[in-house]
Amino acid sequence: MPVRTHETPRPARDAANPRTWKWVWKARCVKAAEFLADLEAKPTALRELADTIGSVEWPVAKGVPLVLTGMGSSWFAAETLARRLRRAGVHAIAEMASVVATLPADPALTVVAITASGVSEETVSLLAAHYGISHTVVLTNTPAAAPPADYVLPINAGIERGGVACRSYTHTLAMLLQLEHQLAATLPDLPAKLVLAAEAIATLIDSRGTWLPTASATLAGPNGCWLLAPAERLANASQGALMIRECPRRPADGCETGDWNHVDVYLTKSIDYRALVFSGSRFDSNAVRWMRERRSRFVAVGAHLPGAETEVRYPGDDDAIVALLTEVSVAELIAADWWLSR
Repeated sequence: MPVRTHETPRPARDAANPRTWKWVWKARCVKAAEFLADLEAKPTALRELADTIGSVEWPVAKGVPLVLTGMGSSWFAAETLARRLRRAGVHAIAEMASVVATLPADPALTVVAITASGVSEETVSLLAAHYGISHTVVLTNTPAAAPPADYVLPINAGIERGGVACRSYTHTLAMLLQLEHQLAATLPDLPAKLVLAAEAIATLIDSRGTWLPTASATLAGPNGCWLLAPAERLANASQGALMIRECPRRPADGCETGDWNHVDVYLTKSIDYRALVFSGSRFDSNAVRWMRERRSRFVAVGAHLPGAETEVRYPGDDDAIVALLTEVSVAELIAADWWLSR
């Protein structure tokens, strides 16, 4: 069955042959079911990664400046983990691979190119500008398709038959957390954290009958859905919004919770505003106050937020690493529910 990705043009509707459009619709239904199956396989895949991640050795030296780069889900992970690396004392930045240029190629620089498919045009292009001069590493789910680099590291997320980067996103986060630990010794219990996250995701999947109907109905507004997350987990707001745009093709966007009060709060006054809030920001109360005053509707994930129409909790939701690896599953399951309902 052909897979339609975001790079593939939508097949034109053939008015003279309605079977063409029916085939496209059936193909999308199949992909929706396969996407859900990919999500249901996340706990097993994450447990398997936990068994091996402790032995992963990144070919990256301490004290060497890092550039993490990618597009889409890979960029979300890169940007958030670069922030964690800097907080741990590592000289790291993240660049969207579509930039005209980043730091000049230099033997003293390490470039980590993240591409689940191995063939993202923008990432391959940026990597090529550094290969042979800078130290280069490719982090990918398809090593056989990886572009030329000094080293290739697999993320071992398995084949995503739904054509959507869900498990590969979570595994990318995990592999970058291992890089952080290797360079800064900050996460000695990372394998155990992955197991806890796998159990938390399994809980969300198994209990979805109790929270998913209400969450889906609350967020299915006429103007779209917004996702909020603290800066330390901004990747999950961006990734969750992407899942809603890519799968059921509904309007959605992600925002950092503190910044929300400066850039998105205005929408609560003019539209039927619906939000999925990944809790944990010290600015949660500000966002919640505006949404309650303006009768916006929102779902809270990971903690009690006054005024939420429903709260989605999971084991370990008070742990920063477990939350980073788990909470996006809430948005993914909502996206799957909406996609299947089409």
